[in-house]
Amino acid sequence: MRAARLIRMALLIQSNPGLTAAALARELGISERTVIRDAQALQEAGVPVRSERGRVGGYFLAAGYRTRLTTLRPSEAETLFLSGLPSALRDLGLSDAAETARLKLTATLLPSVRQAAESSVRRFHLDAPAWFREPATPELLPELARAVWADRAVELSYAGPARDGAPASAVARVVEPYGLVLKAGTWYAVVRVPGKREEHDGGWRTYRVDRITALGPVHGAEGPFVRDPAFELAAHWEAGSAAFARALLRTTVTIRLTGQGLRRLPAVVDGAAVADALASASAPDPVGLVTLELPAESEDVAFDQLARLGADAEVLAPARLRARFRERAAALAALYGADPQEACPGEAEDQR
Repeated sequence: MRAARLIRMALLIQSNPGLTAAALARELGISERTVIRDAQALQEAGVPVRSERGRVGGYFLAAGYRTRLTTLRPSEAETLFLSGLPSALRDLGLSDAAETARLKLTATLLPSVRQAAESSVRRFHLDAPAWFREPATPELLPELARAVWADRAVELSYAGPARDGAPASAVARVVEPYGLVLKAGTWYAVVRVPGKREEHDGGWRTYRVDRITALGPVHGAEGPFVRDPAFELAAHWEAGSAAFARALLRTTVTIRLTGQGLRRLPAVVDGAAVADALASASAPDPVGLVTLELPAESEDVAFDQLARLGADAEVLAPARLRARFRERAAALAALYGADPQEACPGEAEDQR
């Protein structure tokens, strides 16, 4: 474990001369004291690491020194070749470049390592889109990706979703595209609106790329925009996704569940809702029933979700939702209480 960390530290210093102890600690997930000890260990192993104090100080390797730790092991090559996502590269217009890079990398590997890398490609494949939905590549995605690579501000038009029968609203604005995210087969653009940086959300916006209807350069803009050095796409997306999921939960439903219903609940409702619901759960009553408060997006969504639990879930409140389940139960009782031949007299006559 420590040996792998020392290798990573040496490669980090080689790739980014001047990294501070604090920066290395963040990258390696260790304390600054451990960074100092690891630097001493590298020196004792013959790696000429030196530290410099001052405003432009940090850790460096001796001038002209290059580590010989860059040879890939078979397991590392397997992991590297698994990291590609063919469908995403194709959508971004990078499949040719990625294939060329893969061939160049393959050519530099030892035969044993090359075989391990090619073997992983034959054994594993990541299919990102969800089932029962044909993924479509947004027409403007490659152009937007080029703007992301170049840190180039763009002017876009965005059609928001239709709400309550009203037509979709169109928005036109200048944005700084920071990154692209592929989530369950759908591409999203994480952007920053320059004029709204002082707002509580920092001016950050997330747009579905397939709703971007027009995209073009900003007239009069010179050169790339200055990226926020503290921005990390993965962390921003994770935090935004969690906040978005919770923001959707606008109503609360009181339900009583059997043990089976409690076990099945995570399979039918949102993960954030499940966590909050379980935190509110009562102790089982004498017959094993548990009462809890379930956050839900709306009564309609709660009806569709809880209907899948059948008799293992009883809605106690709100009264309007309980009435809907009572009506559904009566309709099912009437449907299944009748003899199927009596329910379809025309079909019975045809059979005679």
